[in-house]
Amino acid sequence: MIDPLVWIGFIALIFVLMAADLGLFNKKAHIPTAREAVLSTIGWIVLALGFNVFIYFAYENQWQNLGTYVHEPMDGEEAALKFFTGYLLEESLSIDNLFVMALVFSKFRVPKMYQHRILFCGIIGVLVFRGILIGLGIALVHNFSWLFYIFGLFLLYSAYKMLAQHDGEEEDINNRSVVKFIRRFYPVSSSYDGGHFFTVEDGRRAVTPMFVALMVIETTDILFAFDSVPAVFSITTDPFLVFSSNIFAIMGLRSLYFVLANVLDRFEHLRYSLIAILFFIGAKMMLIPLKVHIPIGISLGVIGLLLAIGVAVSLWKSRSGEAPE
Repeated sequence: MIDPLVWIGFIALIFVLMAADLGLFNKKAHIPTAREAVLSTIGWIVLALGFNVFIYFAYENQWQNLGTYVHEPMDGEEAALKFFTGYLLEESLSIDNLFVMALVFSKFRVPKMYQHRILFCGIIGVLVFRGILIGLGIALVHNFSWLFYIFGLFLLYSAYKMLAQHDGEEEDINNRSVVKFIRRFYPVSSSYDGGHFFTVEDGRRAVTPMFVALMVIETTDILFAFDSVPAVFSITTDPFLVFSSNIFAIMGLRSLYFVLANVLDRFEHLRYSLIAILFFIGAKMMLIPLKVHIPIGISLGVIGLLLAIGVAVSLWKSRSGEAPE
């Protein structure tokens, strides 16, 4: 069993990084420049890779019982490879979330200077919900191996839904249940009130569009988690590797949003790469109960290749003037 100090130390590390992010680099609400966004994204990638080095030595030397997970003991090299593959898989599946973020911010007309605050606050919900989902999921798959079939079919169905969705099809954010629920109990102000989530309007306490946008993004992440978390189980069921790779990918996703926010339309063809990745991971997961395991190196190579193809085709189509409107 992994020593509880490992979990405490990791969560403390995340909160320190978040505090530095908000209190040091983004103390004042502002519109991140392209340079800031790129440097921040590179910074999170470097941190993830640095943490992967820690993973290697911790599992290789079995610090605090890491690497001795009864269902999946492993050495440092295998652990580092699985962490990186899980990180890349989570990052790639979360790309679709970037399009949703852009849609939410557009629909609620959230000023760019306040968008970072919404994404930052959303991380708290991610930590709690994904921790619960990962804990339950791992407990279930080890006691009911047939759930790998269910998870695999769910990923295949998610890929099919994404493939069947028409290009340019957008959901009306105002029709979302969470928006309707908020408006039943709280009036929604049209003012952002300096980037606050609550305000007072006509003598009544009201929520700002900031709060509504935050709740929509939180519920969206929950929906995406039901795709991405089971997908990582096809890579590893080690709880620490699953959780840490998920969190580092999500933390870096916020900065990546500001890098790609103005050019997301140029990467529309990445959707087909994500569909292919979901099909691959879904099929891989359904083979696990049959004792057929695709080597982790092959999985990493397939995911990386599919992402590279999606980026290359998107850029080529964009330059040739065939990018979708």
